[in-house]
Amino acid sequence: MRVMKTDLLVIGAGSGGLSVAAGAAQMGASVVLLERGEMGGDCLNYGCVPSKALIASAARASSMAHAAPFGVASVTPQVDYAAAQTHVAETIARIEPMDSQERFEGFGVTVIREHGRFISPTEVQAGAHVISARRIVLATGSSPFVPPIPGLSDVPYLTNETLWQLREQPEHLVIIGGGPIGLEMAQAHRRLGSRVTVIEAQKALGREDPEMAAIVLEELRAEGVEILEETQAQRIRGSDGAIAVETVNGAVQGSHLLVAVGRKANIEGLGLKKAGIETTKAGIKVDEGLRTTNRRVYAIGDAAGGPQFTHVAGYHGGLIVRNALFGLPIKVKPRILPRATYTAPELAQVGLTEAEARLEHGDALEVVRLPYQHNDRAIAQRQTTGLLKVMVVKGRPVGASIAGAQAGELIGLWALAIGSKLKMSAIAGMVVPYPTIAELNKRVAGTYFSPRLFENETVKRIVRLVQRWLP
Repeated sequence: MRVMKTDLLVIGAGSGGLSVAAGAAQMGASVVLLERGEMGGDCLNYGCVPSKALIASAARASSMAHAAPFGVASVTPQVDYAAAQTHVAETIARIEPMDSQERFEGFGVTVIREHGRFISPTEVQAGAHVISARRIVLATGSSPFVPPIPGLSDVPYLTNETLWQLREQPEHLVIIGGGPIGLEMAQAHRRLGSRVTVIEAQKALGREDPEMAAIVLEELRAEGVEILEETQAQRIRGSDGAIAVETVNGAVQGSHLLVAVGRKANIEGLGLKKAGIETTKAGIKVDEGLRTTNRRVYAIGDAAGGPQFTHVAGYHGGLIVRNALFGLPIKVKPRILPRATYTAPELAQVGLTEAEARLEHGDALEVVRLPYQHNDRAIAQRQTTGLLKVMVVKGRPVGASIAGAQAGELIGLWALAIGSKLKMSAIAGMVVPYPTIAELNKRVAGTYFSPRLFENETVKRIVRLVQRWLP
């Protein structure tokens, strides 16, 4: 058994773990990184990257089928599903070198491709290695949650980890789960020519602002995605190519089944009890500074039981580097963390939703709304379905909800505004190129000030008075 000592031990080579390892090593700390699976974690290999690549293929097919309004003949696209999956694989391959073992070893990180488990509060065993570390970071990510539906284990089914191995296009894809993953894949497969049915036990996009979710769901249904809400899957039966999902409202039959009901933190087999680390139903118990109940150990990203997004893990990683290397105090700020669903139209949120803001701020809340139909670029691109909504308290945004084209791009400005405590006047005063979708952000801020300027009798009296004195 080889004994190693290091400043920082990182378990998990997903986005969060890689951020910590690279940052710490390049600033002079000794770092050991453990990863038993694929470098790059779920996002690169099974999640964000492959899903967006397939969405891109589907978008090309959709644009061909709906080109006539632009003066270009619409055609029925000839979809090669296997080739679309090859595009997915090539996309992963192009990004892989950035997350490779060789690259991180170049930073000075010692990479060990083994599973790690605690054998004491400060020691982890990984294969033939025992690593003693001053600080340990658990960045083990998450994996698909497979619900205990009777019959599910007896039929072939897909998850986001196995979908990318599929080369035969589903004739009728049945998806259990109406969250972001389920709906992104539903629209992508519908645009590629599959029939798609989504089964959701509660409300589709249930964690989002209902008004914004409705905009997205209406568009998906208009494209032919069947979405069954408040429909509980009770039993599953069938065989390869013929799957039936029995629900409270009858049976749904399809050729393939995708289970997309959420994810669970990867915390089993880590020996957490030996390290004195407590867990919750969502993941590892952490404080506002991401420390576990073992003060030498942090948990970040999906493992910490919070929002399951790659950018959140990266944000956590940056905080850990500050604290573990420099001893600087850190505190997670959940309200600056945006999220996005990459359907068409996209759906994005940061800070408080309207309902949350009304509950917290009551009559002090002002809600500013701007439909996409007033944006010239959206008109030119025939993407006028959408709405931007900003929640404002005492002149500062406390939340923003966007449903529409490029919502994921637009939301970044509001994350900055909330995180930096900018006033709406700062947004209204910025200059953006014309014509762009980004003008929506500036215009909604202008909408906030419009009644204060144009419907204010005091302002009008001052203007008339000043005009009398100006030469």
